[in-house]
Amino acid sequence: MNTKTITILYWVFTLLFAGLMIFSAIPNIMSNQQSIDVFHGFLGYPKYFIPFIGWAKLIGSVTILIPGLNKLKEWAYAGLFFDLFGATYSAIAASQGNIDPRMAGMLMWIAPGVLSYIFWTKKMKAESVK
Repeated sequence: MNTKTITILYWVFTLLFAGLMIFSAIPNIMSNQQSIDVFHGFLGYPKYFIPFIGWAKLIGSVTILIPGLNKLKEWAYAGLFFDLFGATYSAIAASQGNIDPRMAGMLMWIAPGVLSYIFWTKKMKAESVK
């Protein structure tokens, strides 16, 4: 795969992943009723945690969009994946192990993140060869 294709795929998956994460961060930051119902009502997290996780997702998403910042970008990807896996685990635990079919929707969030990270590492490797 050539560098141009890798770069295009990286940006497609990164924009998709960051967009999904930002889309989910805004209601958390605003602590709207739906966020409160899910995080506090269903998952049992304290209400003060909701805007914190929203800001963390927003900062991580913006970080992966900024060219450069390679060390911060590694941390941002890790944090965003911890958020997604934590949300998945929390939802399964809160539903007492009964896997809700809606949890399959989490793949919609995780897959572009994994692909973004894979193509980012390929892009970094290709750029270091030049």
